[in-house]
Amino acid sequence: MVSSGFVKTEGDELYYEIRGEGEPLLMIPGGSGDAGFYTYVADILADEYQVITYDRRGNSRSTRNEPQNFEVSQQARDAFAVLEAVGHPSAYVFGNSGGAIFALEMAARYPQAVKAMVVHEPPVVRLLPDSEKWQRFFANVYRTSFRFGVQAASFRFNLSLSIPFSVFKTVPKDFQQRVMEANNENFLIRNEMIPSVNYIPAIEKIRQNGVRMVAAAGKMTLDKRKYYGRTVPILAEKLGCEMVTFPGHHISFFDMPREWAASLRDTLHQL
Repeated sequence: MVSSGFVKTEGDELYYEIRGEGEPLLMIPGGSGDAGFYTYVADILADEYQVITYDRRGNSRSTRNEPQNFEVSQQARDAFAVLEAVGHPSAYVFGNSGGAIFALEMAARYPQAVKAMVVHEPPVVRLLPDSEKWQRFFANVYRTSFRFGVQAASFRFNLSLSIPFSVFKTVPKDFQQRVMEANNENFLIRNEMIPSVNYIPAIEKIRQNGVRMVAAAGKMTLDKRKYYGRTVPILAEKLGCEMVTFPGHHISFFDMPREWAASLRDTLHQL
């Protein structure tokens, strides 16, 4: 059973979904920020957790009032607002990709709301030794969206992810339709991408806050040395937390949900 609702915060309405009745687990989606990213694993984990997913501001069923600059800090406030709306003072928190960046900001700003946190492949490229290369890459993707259109820019960006093409056959149809109709891709490329990849986690603040945390990356991501996976051991060392390896690649919650959910469950148990 899935229940849903909206929370109004900072002038916008954010759509959320709830599955299960156990310990609360808030799952923050990455780019194209729709709750549907986690449909498969949320259904699996709902036997033990109350899984809370949501469409981030400006994506799918959530609104975005114009004009408005994209702020990582606002994304953290939104996550906290969703948690409050469903009646929980704190929860386990998981974030993938851009969602992991917003989770890190949440750990810095709202440590009291985090029981423990798993950050999966955050593209915090400014922590990398070749950070300038990746900052130039994302700046070029952004420029491409204005010279040749968002589709061309998105194609260039997606090539950098190296996600197996077969994965996209496993994506839920309703999720695909929402993302296209709401033009989430445009929001990602034109508004969200540059502030996110320029973000530097408040390492000392997070450590001072004492947030229990694990940094995670997929085995395929690590084997291919993808930039969003290379951040993980660096982040784990800086935060003084454990690093764990999940199955698959950047979005394997789509094509191997059972194995992937089992890894997340085991990690949460350890925390």
